[in-house]
Amino acid sequence: MSETPQALGAPVVRREGRDKVTGTARYAAEHRESGCLYGWIVPAGVASGRVTAIRTADALAVPGVHTVLTHDNAPRLEEPDDPILAVLQDDRVPHRGWPVALVLAETLESARAGAAAVHVEYASTGHDVVLTGDHPGLYTPEEANGGHPGLRERGDAMRAFEAAPVCIDAVYTMRALHNHPMEPHASTARWADGHLTVHDSSQGSTAVRNSLAQALGIDRDHVTVLSEHVGGGFGSKGTPRPQSVLAAMAARHTGLPVQLALPRRYMPAIVGHRAPTLQRVRLGAGRDGVLSSVSHEIVTHTSRIKEFVEQAAVPARIMYASPHSRTEHRVAALDVPSPSWMRAPGEASGMYALESAMDELACALGIDPVELRLRNEPPVEPDSGRPFSSRNLAACLTEGARRFGWSGRDPQPATREEGPWLLGTGVASATYPVLVSKSTASAQAAPDGSYRVGVNATDIGTGARTVLAQIAALVLGTSPENVRVDIGSSDLPTASVAGGSSGTASWGSAVHKAATALVRRIAAHTGPIPPEGISVTADTGEETAQESPYSRHAFGAHFAEVAVDSLTGEVRVRRLLGVYAAGRILNSRTARSQFIGGMVMGLGMALTEGSTMDPAFGDFTESDLASYHVPSCADVPDIQAHWIDEDDPHLNPMGSKGIGEIGIVGTAAAIGNAVRHATGARLRELPLTPDRLLPYLP
Repeated sequence: MSETPQALGAPVVRREGRDKVTGTARYAAEHRESGCLYGWIVPAGVASGRVTAIRTADALAVPGVHTVLTHDNAPRLEEPDDPILAVLQDDRVPHRGWPVALVLAETLESARAGAAAVHVEYASTGHDVVLTGDHPGLYTPEEANGGHPGLRERGDAMRAFEAAPVCIDAVYTMRALHNHPMEPHASTARWADGHLTVHDSSQGSTAVRNSLAQALGIDRDHVTVLSEHVGGGFGSKGTPRPQSVLAAMAARHTGLPVQLALPRRYMPAIVGHRAPTLQRVRLGAGRDGVLSSVSHEIVTHTSRIKEFVEQAAVPARIMYASPHSRTEHRVAALDVPSPSWMRAPGEASGMYALESAMDELACALGIDPVELRLRNEPPVEPDSGRPFSSRNLAACLTEGARRFGWSGRDPQPATREEGPWLLGTGVASATYPVLVSKSTASAQAAPDGSYRVGVNATDIGTGARTVLAQIAALVLGTSPENVRVDIGSSDLPTASVAGGSSGTASWGSAVHKAATALVRRIAAHTGPIPPEGISVTADTGEETAQESPYSRHAFGAHFAEVAVDSLTGEVRVRRLLGVYAAGRILNSRTARSQFIGGMVMGLGMALTEGSTMDPAFGDFTESDLASYHVPSCADVPDIQAHWIDEDDPHLNPMGSKGIGEIGIVGTAAAIGNAVRHATGARLRELPLTPDRLLPYLP
């Protein structure tokens, strides 16, 4: 069939948008079941130790309370595939906030009141929750998140650094960050005739199904997990979370449907976080700005439950040419909640430090920060020597500088003023890897000329339904409106998680392959399409099993203009501009939304967001949106996202790269560099709150 013009790239309106704004889209906690019980977790009140007694009589006396589950009476689980799912199985307390009981009641209010009436006694042990650069428990792991080696060395970075004419040696600090999606983590579970059905707020219902089946000791065919609409996740819903296991356990124990939605103040302890990092960056360069040595060392924490190491040093392995390099991660296991994915894990943290150090180097050399980056463009990936499938960072920097009006910038800091406001501009580069996972999709042609595509993708607000319809329409030679897309159910063909900016590439490749096979099947068919239609199924196992000979990454450049109040220390971002090289853009409307969303999250990372670990109590003090400050519309008066045309034949049938995460990478550094340009003060700890800035202002 012929290709329909504008099937890809057109600003097609998100097809579920009306359902969301009118309230007809149903989220995990909005499914009503007859006789449903509502759950409320009792969190551990100590940071380390064991439960010695749980008294539930007062809770059971609360009107409407049905059951209280503890480690004494909760159903036994098989060993789960993730240790954080082994809830209510023993008396241990690995960190403050760990679930030690679950109250089930006829109303949410009764469940909450019952939870407050549960009395728990502990044998508390000393806890250790503070990350330091010289912590005695630090070690170098074999691997960081994503399977990256914990340590990589090329040449002799230290000797080259000491011999370099110009050196930067700086430590950058980031506190923990929390995902805080608009929709809290929630699950509604029911059993019927031995079959478990769970509506779950998840970025991948296939993974949740598999984890529940393993933990509950049942066949995967006896579990259906539905994630039809998800109100954001940013990585925190990328793996199964305890509320899904607790809801399934409780429904099995009581024989009734159970709904469990986490209160926001419980989320910091239960659903993961971006771990804090102490990052030392050492750059050695000649007086012409060409790098001779790059060293990036990370110190971070993990929990005592499992090892998760933020791969923040990995971007330094691919960004800039240098004959000598050393990148290392070190981690300490503390009595803290388990860290996990948060939007652009590794890249968001690591590129803040690296791009801040590059700005420091530009200042030390008196070289324009854009020009410095251009002088250190590598011909191949420095770490592996593989050629880039495409690398248009230089084009992003050049085009961004033109759009931003960078050429008129006075390089001298603290020279522009408007009344009490000090003005400055900054730039930073961005990168994110191209990831793809095996997925399966079905495609069906109906007698009326319409089509139906099925794939267990998850739409976490990115417009997956719309873009997958566009991909199918391109192959089928029809309009996207003529293609129905079924997603969000583990009963559909298996698909990968919506994470790592890999969703569209993974699901889209399977949809493209299935649609292509359907076109061939229809061409070989004689006569009209039968009443039951013509169907095919295809998977991308063969394609994803092959390791690419190319280094595949998206790139971008961020430019920021800030105003700093010299009287209060308040920082206002006046302009943000992002220019990206992300392969073929499949839907300009939803792509721009994702780029801007990432940039806004990067603004929060730079100026307002941060979670503080209380050393005395062993928990995060910012436990709600009144204390954990995310940006609002008033914080981003002028934000623009653009992209360059990029034809990369080494990716997937669509020629696309992931776009969900690159928007946050580098944004915080660009803002921090702009603050330095405005004030002359180089602050190396995020967020850049007024109390930190005031001592450096005139």
